[in-house]
Amino acid sequence: MCRSRPARCRRTSIRVPACTDSILPTLYTAPLWLPGGHLQTMVPAVAIARPAVAFRRERWEAPDGDFVDVDFVDGEPGQPLVVLFHGLEGSSASHYARALMAAVAARGWSGAVPHFRGCSGEPNRAPRFYHSGDANEVDWIVRRLRTRAQGRLYTAGVSLGGNALLRWLGESQSRAGIVDAAVAVSAPLDLARGGEALSSGVNMVYTRMFLKTLKPKCLAKLEQFPGLFERDALMNARDLYAFDNVVTAPLHGYRDTIDYWNRASAKHVLGDITVPTLVLNARNDPFLPGRYLPASASHAVTLEYPEHGGHVGFAVGNPPGRLDWLPRRILGFFDAATSTRAPDADELCEAAAHG
Repeated sequence: MCRSRPARCRRTSIRVPACTDSILPTLYTAPLWLPGGHLQTMVPAVAIARPAVAFRRERWEAPDGDFVDVDFVDGEPGQPLVVLFHGLEGSSASHYARALMAAVAARGWSGAVPHFRGCSGEPNRAPRFYHSGDANEVDWIVRRLRTRAQGRLYTAGVSLGGNALLRWLGESQSRAGIVDAAVAVSAPLDLARGGEALSSGVNMVYTRMFLKTLKPKCLAKLEQFPGLFERDALMNARDLYAFDNVVTAPLHGYRDTIDYWNRASAKHVLGDITVPTLVLNARNDPFLPGRYLPASASHAVTLEYPEHGGHVGFAVGNPPGRLDWLPRRILGFFDAATSTRAPDADELCEAAAHG
């Protein structure tokens, strides 16, 4: 059962429903030539051609003296802006980012891919990186983009970026209404269960892939800030639990990995989201087994758990496959959410106040 309380309008007795246990029937079917969660994860990431996208980069100075690089697709004035938060060690060059931004550009819309700290090809300045619960970073970026958006503002997040986006949506509640709709794809909603899944068997191939890029970044960070964390413990880390215990948790205000994985998991805030949101996770995602997917969320959240798709995969078509299903699903949800969206609590309050 969802335990979050319903949102209440301060000036009236109107209540906004708090929870729903409905899960949308699957809209995705994997091609027969691409069986299993691992192939459905790996093939889209490494073997399917990515569309070309003409990005324009801006460097933003962050409030803490660091910087964030944002890659833009410039659309027609007045058209929607789609913001994509990438996954762990991802960027605007990731297969899902290029596919979505190409679809955005084809509509004449604008797009933005903000890079988490250290992911744009240049080391960041501050003694921090990024993490799954980075709601404050999402808040700063989205609010800055809201001031520039001439039309609707949509947000999407993939994997780690999806979890961080959901954390922001849930923690902000009605204050997140500056965006019109949101989609989280393959988010590790339960970080502890996801961490366990990535720490054994064939899944260790993903862990080794992440550590291959994370460790050099951390060594460079130690040159910037000697003593920031223990070098030997970093080099001895063989899984994400050990890495997060040495680097991610202490750098970002968590006691240890257990504290980080618990407090940063998006599953805790799904009942608090008020913005129309799609949570799309394949049940065969190697990063988070389907049995751990939440069964309920707020009235604003659509849970979509297809049996297949892998981790940010969702390839379609004959070999070698295409990447266009996921962008169509994301943009289709945005279209539907804003054409049929019911008023939120603040809007109901405003209407009541004016008779």
